[in-house]
Amino acid sequence: MKPQQRRTLLLVGLAASATLAVLTVLVTGRHGLPFPVDDAVLAWSVGHRPHLAVAVARALTATGSAVVPYVLVVLAGAWAGRTGPQRVRAVALGALCLAAGQLVRYGVMFLVHRPRPPHAAWAAQASGWAFPSGHTTTAALAAGLVLVALRLRAPRGRIVWCAVVVCWGLAVGMTRAYLAVHWAVDVLGGWLFAVGWLGLCVGAGYRWLSVRLGSGVAAAGEQGFRCGAG
Repeated sequence: MKPQQRRTLLLVGLAASATLAVLTVLVTGRHGLPFPVDDAVLAWSVGHRPHLAVAVARALTATGSAVVPYVLVVLAGAWAGRTGPQRVRAVALGALCLAAGQLVRYGVMFLVHRPRPPHAAWAAQASGWAFPSGHTTTAALAAGLVLVALRLRAPRGRIVWCAVVVCWGLAVGMTRAYLAVHWAVDVLGGWLFAVGWLGLCVGAGYRWLSVRLGSGVAAAGEQGFRCGAG
């Protein structure tokens, strides 16, 4: 990855983090009360719940927590490396980024302590405070790390795989608002957190990762950090 591209990633991460900071101040300033967009999305979700859509949303939202994101990150790291030691390093870095991001997100959640939507509106089980959404953050972080692996070792037609991964990361967040276990702003906060954390982690660590994973990865990085047709 070229220095300019690393700087761009860092700037994107800083911009997302700054936006999240502003949003956090706004949420705490309202003492957790819903924004107009929160009320609008909640009203729409409660009024549009056919059984099939709820079942699909529950199944999809379950992939944004517990073991699934870690499995995806481990598989992505194992695929990104070309040798055993390289795979171990990639898996360790990915798991560390995901785990550390979750810990920081927990800290933000407890500091803000925003209540969830009314329990009567829930269409799934949930616990803890609302902002930022944990499922949203975890899925978006995992999706971002998989995209990094696709950039390093992508097969032909990787644009399709990138699109699938991005859609999954976004869809998990959307299900949290649709199932009314999070406000819409909680989901936005989760996405901002994930973009900020990934931008900082990948922008700062990509050079070290490229060197450790070998010249082939470093050469791929020089082609640009994007998802295009292989």
